[in-house]
Amino acid sequence: MTPSQARDLERYLTPKEREELTALITSDLADHRWRPLPGPQTMAYNSQADVIGFGGAAGGGKTDLAIGMATTHHHRSQVFRREGPQLKGIIDRLAEIMGSRQDINGNPPVYRDNDDRQIEFNSMPNLGDETKYQGRPKDLLVIDEAANFLEQQVRFVKGWVRTTRPGQRTCTLLTFNPPTSAEGRWVIDFFAPWLDKKHPLYPTDPGALRYVYVDPETGKDIWIPDNDARPFVLIGGQRTYDFDPTHYRPEEIVRPESRTFIPSRITDNPFLVSTGYMAQLQALPEPLRSQMLLGDFQAGIEDDPWQVIPTRWVEIAQERWKERARKGELRSLGVDVARGGKDNTVIAKRYKNDITDLWFDKLQMHPGKETPSGRTVAGLVIAEHRDHAPIHLDVIGVGASPYDVLNEAGQPVYGVNVSERATATDKSGRLGFFNLRSQLWWEMREALDPDEENGICLPPDPELFKELCAPRWELSGMTIKVESRDDIVKRVGRSPDRASALVLALMDTPKVPQMRYLDREATPQNSLDYDPYRSM
Repeated sequence: MTPSQARDLERYLTPKEREELTALITSDLADHRWRPLPGPQTMAYNSQADVIGFGGAAGGGKTDLAIGMATTHHHRSQVFRREGPQLKGIIDRLAEIMGSRQDINGNPPVYRDNDDRQIEFNSMPNLGDETKYQGRPKDLLVIDEAANFLEQQVRFVKGWVRTTRPGQRTCTLLTFNPPTSAEGRWVIDFFAPWLDKKHPLYPTDPGALRYVYVDPETGKDIWIPDNDARPFVLIGGQRTYDFDPTHYRPEEIVRPESRTFIPSRITDNPFLVSTGYMAQLQALPEPLRSQMLLGDFQAGIEDDPWQVIPTRWVEIAQERWKERARKGELRSLGVDVARGGKDNTVIAKRYKNDITDLWFDKLQMHPGKETPSGRTVAGLVIAEHRDHAPIHLDVIGVGASPYDVLNEAGQPVYGVNVSERATATDKSGRLGFFNLRSQLWWEMREALDPDEENGICLPPDPELFKELCAPRWELSGMTIKVESRDDIVKRVGRSPDRASALVLALMDTPKVPQMRYLDREATPQNSLDYDPYRSM
């Protein structure tokens, strides 16, 4: 709080509050340029969490909190906005608090003072920009308006939050309003115990610490239900606290990360309450009013107009799945083979039961490193196969090898090359497709349309949910084109392995009766006498 701000605020104070303000100004702390406001801002400023989420509504003091922490608690700070021009407001506010711009120089701007304090201002507009900051240590990382970033970008730069300065604590501060698009939903998952009403730890009190670690196999956040902060090792996927640290490498010992979320609103900021900003927020149309005035994280997350599958359609299918227990007859398998790196080999299974023909089981996930050969993938598929169901396998790239093995083993496997020409039109009969990939994704959209009333059930997998809602489409003349896998990876930072397998499992290939091959050259596509269960 600057002296001029204190004078502006004084006329709104009671006599007792004026006395308290005078005592603060005349105390030996009067030379401090910034102090947190009482309430949420002070709670966040004093939090000992490794990662702090702060905000919700507009006007709650997010920018001031970031500047205050960087100029008082920390010595090496990095502040990010998604786009470079968006940094201007933060830099202007820093100059206002410090009373000068003389210590802010460079492009991108860097603040340096006489106490060896440094604040870098950077941006990451594109996926991949985060790699420019690899190996750049900081004891404070600020991601301002975090819902505008890709989760992959944030997790990457967070990896270099560290310090060698004795006694210096480290922290990551994520400030954000409720996301307005599906791409920003990751912040709700990142702080799920506070923001996701479906999470088993919801509701967690504002400012309370929760402990979480990242599963090394899946890359997912695992919240520790009993909130045990002790280091542990994973043995057989289970947390083990009673271990001899000399028997494990340092990187094998998991130290949980503490996170917290603290909501704030304009009513927590007396400087803005006394202005006309409250009236501006109240005048916003819904759902922006609920988002920006009340910090409502459930309001108004809108789909991109060119999103292939509407978000609500996926939610309905996943909610319905919980009511179905009987699997019934296996009708189709979809297999998406890992292409290396962090990709997974995914097996999706579609069943017909007494309620619907479109009941999808939980996905079988196998990290790419566990499926190094076509024979390994084929073995996993055979283990899941039954009822003579057709196996639909993406044969582009690495999928060709498991296809050959399955075919040689007499399994009813169908190689799917999604880059080939489409074989159908949309349900109106008027629109064609750019390729088979576009057709298959559009058929999933049509199957999920609630107006179809087909009872489709999808497993309540949050990662599958994200992937089904990821693709975009465009219309050229009378032709629908769904964006490629590579384009999706560039835009959202992840490969839609789960959704790709599900789309393949939706394919409705007629079953071939159980028969035995007459000769070695016969295949499921051209033989009328084969046994898909004969041994390899």
